[in-house]
Amino acid sequence: MGVLSRMSTVFKAKVNKLLDRAENPEETLEYSYQRQLELLQQVKRGVVEVVGQKKRLELQAVRLREQNKKLEEQAKEALKLGKEHLALEALRRKQEAELQLQELEAQINALQAEQEKLERNEQRLRAKVESFRTQKELIKAQYSAAAAQVKIGEAATGLSEELADVTMAIERAQRKTQEMQARAAAIDELVEKGTLQETWGASDPLEEELRKAKLDQGVESELERLKREVAGQ
Repeated sequence: MGVLSRMSTVFKAKVNKLLDRAENPEETLEYSYQRQLELLQQVKRGVVEVVGQKKRLELQAVRLREQNKKLEEQAKEALKLGKEHLALEALRRKQEAELQLQELEAQINALQAEQEKLERNEQRLRAKVESFRTQKELIKAQYSAAAAQVKIGEAATGLSEELADVTMAIERAQRKTQEMQARAAAIDELVEKGTLQETWGASDPLEEELRKAKLDQGVESELERLKREVAGQ
């Protein structure tokens, strides 16, 4: 039993945790408020029903009083006419009506007490419902404000992370740009010193042959010039 009890407790705790995550406080408060309004309406209907029953009994009591008054008049009339047996019959009916009237008045008093109790309950419940409504709106406003703050915080956090990524990207781009500028400067310096020769595409074999022929021709011209100078000496 101890193990089963602990398992049940753990299960209930997990269920409550899941429900707490899925629960929307605003919806829960509205549902509770609507339930209280329904209870208040039930109490009001109870008051109306009790009042209706009391009114029906009061109408019966009025008719019995009128009947008693009429029976008493009939008993008097019978005595004036010397019909004592008729007077007794009228008084007997009046007595029965009096008993019914007493029972009705007792029921009316009981319904009156029930009506007053229900009305007090209605007033107390209405005050509680109104207090709950005010508290509900306050809690909803606080929850909405807190939710808005959470969204703003989450948005700010996401923005901070995004800005951090952008900053890192800018730093990487600047670093690569500086590296590329350094390489370009180094290449320019080597070219100026003659260490590297600028080439603009692959060499053409025909161009190379023409260049060599021009070079050979220039050498031969220089040789002939030098021969003439030596011969002239």
